[in-house]
Amino acid sequence: MPSASSINKCWILGLTVVIAFAACQDKAKKAVVYKQHPLPPEEADSVVSYLSEGGMDKGVLEDKIKGKLTAPYMQRFQRADSPYAEFPRTLHVDFYRDSVSINQKPVIESKLDAHYGKYLSAQQKVYLRDSVVVRNVLKGDTIHCQDLWWDQHTEKFSTDKPVRIYMPDKTLYGLGMDADQNFRWYTIRKLTGVVLTSGNNIPK
Repeated sequence: MPSASSINKCWILGLTVVIAFAACQDKAKKAVVYKQHPLPPEEADSVVSYLSEGGMDKGVLEDKIKGKLTAPYMQRFQRADSPYAEFPRTLHVDFYRDSVSINQKPVIESKLDAHYGKYLSAQQKVYLRDSVVVRNVLKGDTIHCQDLWWDQHTEKFSTDKPVRIYMPDKTLYGLGMDADQNFRWYTIRKLTGVVLTSGNNIPK
């Protein structure tokens, strides 16, 4: 016949196992609830954001402004592995010819418009789609495409979709394109057509 001491030990051991099992189940339930109900996105209206880079001026660290983003609405999703921000109601970006200080008047070299944008902060890339238009204000050329990737680190655009480039004297059609963010240069991966025009062929 087992002693009272051994019975108490078995009872305590069994109770510990039950509590541990219940705790694991509780954590699992919380994990399931968390997955089913993720944190709601942060929202902002009338968004204004500056694209900047750090630099030294007379030994003092100074941010240089390279562009300005405006959007009527933004959602920011805080995910541990891949946070991102969405602009589902259009966005507009002005890229400046030269980096300027915040108190200097910039010269806009190119403008970008899209109906939708998604900024992947971990990758420093922006995905644009739906009526994407990039205009070089100084040259007078305009890109129209279905979607476009912008790499903030390399300051380049790229797409593998059809593109149309309107110039004052011709229109270029192609499949796939690479360009710098100010549209000073571009490379069409596969040229599919050229239409010569007279006068200003750039759409309003």
